[in-house]
This record gives sequence, structure tokens and C-alpha cells, in this order.
Amino acid sequence: MSLLIKHNDRLRKFKNKGKDPTALRRQRVEVITELRKAKKDEQILKRRNIEQNEIEMERNLPTREGERHEIVLLSLEEILQGVNGSDSELQLQATQATRRLLSRRKDPPVSDIIKLGIIPRLVEFLTYADNTPLQFEAAWALTNIAAGTSEHTRAVVEGGALPAFISLLSSPHMHISEQSVWALGNIAGDGPLYRDAVINCNALPPLLALVSPATPVWFLRNITWTLSNFCRHRNPPPPLDAVQKMLPALLCLLEHEDSEIVSDSCWATSFLTDGPSERIQMVVDTGILPRLVELMASPELIILTPALRTIGNVVTGTNEQTQAAIDAGVLAVLPHLLQHAKPTIQKEAAWMLSNIAAGPCWQIQQLMAYGLLPPLVELLDKGNFSAQKEAVWAVANFTTGGTVEQIVELVQSGVLKPLLNLLLAKDSKTILIILDIISNLFLAAEKLGQTERLCLLVEKLDGLEKLEALQIHDNKTVCQVALNILEKYFSGEVCELLLSLTWK
Repeated sequence: MSLLIKHNDRLRKFKNKGKDPTALRRQRVEVITELRKAKKDEQILKRRNIEQNEIEMERNLPTREGERHEIVLLSLEEILQGVNGSDSELQLQATQATRRLLSRRKDPPVSDIIKLGIIPRLVEFLTYADNTPLQFEAAWALTNIAAGTSEHTRAVVEGGALPAFISLLSSPHMHISEQSVWALGNIAGDGPLYRDAVINCNALPPLLALVSPATPVWFLRNITWTLSNFCRHRNPPPPLDAVQKMLPALLCLLEHEDSEIVSDSCWATSFLTDGPSERIQMVVDTGILPRLVELMASPELIILTPALRTIGNVVTGTNEQTQAAIDAGVLAVLPHLLQHAKPTIQKEAAWMLSNIAAGPCWQIQQLMAYGLLPPLVELLDKGNFSAQKEAVWAVANFTTGGTVEQIVELVQSGVLKPLLNLLLAKDSKTILIILDIISNLFLAAEKLGQTERLCLLVEKLDGLEKLEALQIHDNKTVCQVALNILEKYFSGEVCELLLSLTWK
């Protein structure tokens, strides 16, 4: 039995009922941003290939004399002359010097190199199949240019690098093929424009052909990361046919033993499910959800975080997609995540729970059957405020879509006390949601003829005092809603009854 109140400002659910899609996306962005701030688990958009000996060089530790000579003595003007000259040895020296400059950890002179105008020449070197060292050095240099700003990436693309890099994916030399994968990952990571440009140049078939049991782990890590960049960005999302081609490979990579490969595969699925239900369904149809739920229980945060994000995205979809996540076992994992040591994981788990609770009453019943109420109440009581806010949304959805019997069970679980305590919070939006919950609880009590009993319980938990204090709140809407509750439920005969009782 639904207890939905017709009120334009309620904004309770995350499933587009009483809450517009813009607000839904904002909520998701808030969750992601806080996870980034807490720990750099979010996958990196672009990656530079750093010179391995660079730290030793900065400390003046011994290195091969020739390498130091190149770095110290080769000026930008000499690089320009060497790259544009016809001497193959000087071409290699100049290109290697360029690569070393761009591989510095601190302040690589990317703009200065671009201003030299040598990018088209470096792209030409990518085609020199009979000069493997020159191919590799040019590929490395261009990879690091593409790892810079969007302007830097554009210089590489406009220099004609895409077809050359895609051709090198099939190079017989693995180090050159890997460097090309890396470069394409940086280009695709810049944004949807270049992501689609890479895809439209038919990069996927040779890239996916590299996903093989015979591929070394170090190489497969780069391939997986690049594939995840092909899945990234929402406006617009990647082409549907490209998604269909990538999903079987991602399904395979999720089964790998290497944590980085599994993590990047999970991030890829999280990007693909961060959108409309039609996109979510493509991932659901692969049968991948049980594996993702299994990964939600991983002790490794780099795996748990994107797996949780993916399933969280799935339950923002239709009731059928939410049920698919439930059938995959997500409710068995959620209690542990609500009690996770990391508050950011608690927050996102509560966000997921709120979306499941936004479904029909039979899905709410499944939440209760799996024992989700006790950890939810504990989170409301002891969690940090960021996670508590998500828990409040979950309770709001319980009281909005649940039956009277389910709401009674919710109250019996002890949810009222921490909710009333949160009326002291400084966040007006959270207070309004809690007041909304209280109104829903009284509606259920009216149906059962237990209004007075609920009034007494609220008073016993010091809720009446907190509601009265809200009448002078800075937010006028809070004042009015609190006043409405007080006038409707705590006046007249009920008030006299409260005054006549002494609580022990």
C-alpha cells in the first residue's frame, strides 16, 4: 500500500519520481567527487610514460654516459635540426632527446615541443617500419604530448597520428604495439570528440585482438585501461555498436587474476552503466552482474569501489534492472558495505540502498528480509554526516513506497531516534526530508489508529522539543513544515495527554 503524498517539493526518490534527472545526476556526481577526495581510486584519464632513470638523473647518480650527454647538451634548436634532417642517427638522437624531455616528472616542456612544429615529422617516423628504435621513440614522445591538455592532444590528432597509431597496434614488436595502445588511450581519454574519432578510425578490432591469454599482464593492463577510456564520457556516450564490441572483452577481463586489470574493467562497466536504462540493459544482458557483486566483496578498494559504482548505477534503472542486481546477490553484500571502515563506501552503499528502496513494496520486503534495517539504523546513528544523508534518503523511500506493515517494522527497528537527532543538523534539505518522513509515519499511524501512540513515542525520544525548536529555524520552509506537523499531531487532546504522562 503506497503512502505517497502529492507534494511538489518532496524530492524523495532517485528514480525520477518526484526528482528530476538533473538532481539525480547531481547526486551521483556528489558521490563520485567525495570518493575522489577521500582516495585517488578514480581511474586516471591520461597517463604519461615517465623516464625510469629520471630520478637518478636529477640526483646526479651514475647513468649511461651517452644518455646524460643527450639530455644535457641537446638543445631545442638541435632537436629541431635533427628531427628535420636526413641523417637517421641524428633523427633517432633528436627524437630520443624529445622523448626524454617529455618524460620528465616535473614540468615537461610540452608546449615548447609543439611550437617546434615537429609533430608531423614524429608522426612520419611512426611509419618507419625498418627503423624500430625510431618508431618507438616517436611513439613514446607523442604519447606524452597526448597526455597533456586538450590543446596538446589536439596537436597530436591534427598532426595525423591516429591512423599511424592504429596501424601500429598490429606491430610485430610488442613494445611498439603497447606504446600505441597507450597513446590511443590518452587520446580517447581527452573527451567524447576524440574518443569517437579513435573509434571511427576502426581502432577497436585490432585493439580487441590483443586481449588474449598470451598477452603479458603488463601489456594487458594498458589495453584494459585504454578500453575503459573508450567507455568513458556521457555527453554523448560511446556509440552503441562500439559498446557491443567491447562488452565480451570486458567480461573476460573481469575474470583476470590481476587487480589492476579487474579494477579498470570495473571502471569501464561503471562508465557504461552511468546513463539511461537502455545503456544499463546492455550490461545487464551480458550476465556480468553476479561477477560484479562478487567483486563488491573484495578487500581491495581499487576493485570494490568501481564494482560498487557499477551496481549502484544499475539500480538507478528500471525495477527489472534493480531486480537483476538483487537476483545477482547484492543484498547479501550491502550490510557489510554499510558498515565498511571507509565512510565513502558507506555513503555509496547507502545511496545504492536508497535506490533499491525507491522500488515497489516487494523489493522493499527483500531489503528487510536480508537484514538491511539494523545496519541502516546504525549508519543513521553513528555514521559521518555525508553517509547519514544518504541513509535519510533511504528511509524516506522506505516510507514513501512501503506498506503500512513495512513502515511499522521500520519504526520497530529503532529508526526514529537517530532521525529525530538529525533534526539538529545544519543542512536544511536533510531536515526537510526527515520532516517528510515523520509525516509519512503519521499517515501510517492514522491508518492503524495509532496516532497518539506515535505522538507519545516522538515525545519520549525528545522529538517534540526538536520539532518546536524548528519553528524558529533560519529556513522558512523548515519552519512552516515543522509547524504543520505540530499543529496537526501535537495540539488539543493529544497535547493534554502528553502533559499528563510522566516518562521514566
